[in-house]
Amino acid sequence: MFVKLINHTPDPERTVAAAARLCYSSVGAAELLAGLKDGDVARLLAHLVESGHESPIEHVTFTFAIEGISRACSHQLVRHRIASYSQKSQRYVREEHFEYIVPPSIAADAAAKRRFEETMAAVQAAYNDLLKLVPPEDARYVLPNACETKIVATFNARSLFNFFRLRCCRRAQWEIRELAYAMREEVRRVAPRLFSLAGPSCETEGVCHEGRFSCGRAPLASHTPNKARVE
Repeated sequence: MFVKLINHTPDPERTVAAAARLCYSSVGAAELLAGLKDGDVARLLAHLVESGHESPIEHVTFTFAIEGISRACSHQLVRHRIASYSQKSQRYVREEHFEYIVPPSIAADAAAKRRFEETMAAVQAAYNDLLKLVPPEDARYVLPNACETKIVATFNARSLFNFFRLRCCRRAQWEIRELAYAMREEVRRVAPRLFSLAGPSCETEGVCHEGRFSCGRAPLASHTPNKARVE
């Protein structure tokens, strides 16, 4: 898996801090931004993150180049709809020698791995045969969920907070959890204070909202908010 932050709003933490302060000031955003000291930025970000006042963090965006994930993983990723995606097309890009992702449980079992690799080889052969008979857009119907894909994804910070809350959870499927960890590491390099409390509720609140689906890492919350459960 390869994940790289390839673009983001310049000076994202100061931008968020200026947007937050504007809500309570008669001074314009440009003037506020110019006058913000580093200590002001730190205090404002801490207040926003801890209080759950998330609307100001929508003003900054982060764009990721993602490679080496399966189509199964990308289908989970695009369910996070407040984001923009551009993905390698199987209609226009031929897959005569497609790479594929092997789940750890299969890689760890010799018999399972052998069966999996035999199946991938059979699928590859069927796809290549079909290319001689039908257009690539139809031959692709035999390609597996394991097929490697590449995608560019752009999120605003508030959407990333939601993504990390769900997908950094231990109950998230292993591949998208690894992707979420890698994306979180990337944004923490450029906005460490903003994303310091980004993650599942067991890390950020010390409680779990997964109810009977909890992994047991943290005690259950006394009530479960109306939030989507990890799927």
